[in-house]
Amino acid sequence: MVMRINGHVQLEDTEMYYVAFGQGQKKLVILPGLSDGLTTVKGKAFLLSGPYKRFLKDYTVFMFSRKNKMPEGYTIRQMAQDQVKAMKLLGIEKACILGVSQGGMISQYIAIDFPEVVEKLVLTVTVPYANDIVTKAVSSWIEMAEKGDHLSLMVDTAEKMYSQAYLEKKRKLFPLIARFTKPKSYERFLRNAKAILQFDARQELCKITCPTLIVAGDDDNTVGNDSPYQLKEGIKKSQLFIYKGLGHAAFEEGKGFYDMLYDFCEKPLSI
Repeated sequence: MVMRINGHVQLEDTEMYYVAFGQGQKKLVILPGLSDGLTTVKGKAFLLSGPYKRFLKDYTVFMFSRKNKMPEGYTIRQMAQDQVKAMKLLGIEKACILGVSQGGMISQYIAIDFPEVVEKLVLTVTVPYANDIVTKAVSSWIEMAEKGDHLSLMVDTAEKMYSQAYLEKKRKLFPLIARFTKPKSYERFLRNAKAILQFDARQELCKITCPTLIVAGDDDNTVGNDSPYQLKEGIKKSQLFIYKGLGHAAFEEGKGFYDMLYDFCEKPLSI
């Protein structure tokens, strides 16, 4: 029977939700993207464990949300600090870390400020700073959220994430999805989003010394197509994989992503 946990840790006056699954001694920590500002991982251990079947024997996989209450002006670097606090509360001393989009921004600061907790780093569809493409996309989502226009927010996010082939199959479902995903408040989403606009780790990428895998698509309308190469140039021990014809959902649509992730985590550290 595979262990699945829906839990939370207490961080001062608020909680941080997480799910965990697997039974191994090794640890994989996953940090999701901006969508976490709309809906957390709470109660979704069974649902989220599916793609990680290959990990479940040798790893315990943890997926974290950002903390529930975020102060105004909360930064990506502060998110990284809180993430490490949560890991230590759960006894996670060292882990492979997978950061997706905004989660990849947080992961960069974890590797920069807390190198001792990162065994290997996987940066997926993310950026080293809020470039013009990121700024334009996120600013438009902030505007939609402030207006409470959830349908437009969901549609625009999907249009910027997925390939045309995927969109043709799923586009009719967007209004239904929007209907059931609208949050009571957009405050958490807005504070997540505004933190992205202030993010810039370019001058500190050289401090990331752990083995790093960078994964991206070559048609990313959310973060642009230059970002993975900028990350590769800035992080010395890094390797890059690009999915042809895919965009910001390359990790979701791309064949073999989870096998590539497993193989990277399992690859022996070079001496």
